Amino acid sequence: MLTAAQIRAARALVDWSGPRLAEAAGLSLPTIRRMESAVGPGRSSVDNVEAVRRALEAAGVIFQMADDAAGPGVRLKRPEEAGGHEPDQAGDRARRRE
Repeated sequence: MLTAAQIRAARALVDWSGPRLAEAAGLSLPTIRRMESAVGPGRSSVDNVEAVRRALEAAGVIFQMADDAAGPGVRLKRPEEAGGHEPDQAGDRARRRE
């Protein structure tokens, strides 16, 4: 299961706003905000959590689950693994200014 911190960190890595993630995942902004809050994704439906995961993975995020050596985390795919595209930074910055 994803954690709220992983979702926030993943969104930061690809420089997406909350509304951008909501759009990409096909969810409402309040749902994204709730998943990123102290309530966390555990109170959301499995389908909603998977929609967020798929949207962020499509943007180049790799989710790392906790194991004996480390806690949960996130990182970016190498550009060649992500289809050679960098995160959608310029477009997202423009949307935030609107």
